[in-house]
Amino acid sequence: MTMIGYARVSTSDQDLTIQLAALNAAGCEVIRQEKASGTTTAGRQELKTVLEFIRAGDTLVVTRIDRLARSIGDLQDIVRTLRTKGAALRATEQPIDTTTAAGKCFLDMLGVFAEFETNLRKERQLEGIAKAKAAGVYKGRPATIEAAQVCELKAQGIGASEIAQRLKIGRASVYRVLGGPSKRAARKKTLVEAATASSIVDER
Repeated sequence: MTMIGYARVSTSDQDLTIQLAALNAAGCEVIRQEKASGTTTAGRQELKTVLEFIRAGDTLVVTRIDRLARSIGDLQDIVRTLRTKGAALRATEQPIDTTTAAGKCFLDMLGVFAEFETNLRKERQLEGIAKAKAAGVYKGRPATIEAAQVCELKAQGIGASEIAQRLKIGRASVYRVLGGPSKRAARKKTLVEAATASSIVDER
């Protein structure tokens, strides 16, 4: 039987040290770690690796179940995968052990609370944004395109396509900063109309 540890934090500026120490103290022979959101299992390559290679008789160990998932649906999918493979789940900081009836029951309860906490956090965030908008202080996401950079490159004689490539943005974004291609199209239309009018005059 192999004890496999899994540690996770949500952002790159968070530290895994405490979790790793706890998993080592629990006797984990293998520990996988990653920095990714727990609201979904998508894109969590280390978790995917653990679930693919865990074998019958092995135990997946975490410090708390919210390290695995913050959605009751995702948590149930993970537990179902472990059960199918004949593996168990244990948490070092919670009385969770899927080899016992009490441990399974407590796991289900904590899963519900973890999802509830996530939903509350989202509601508080939306409420905060609504209040900020009402007070006129909400500015939304910061602009990802530096207009000054676009204008500077344009002043150097660089075309829109090259600017877009250098700044890794779309050409439409470059056009918006520079006033849009519509102005050039209008100017072209004016020149064509002027040429047409001149042609008509000459024919007369």
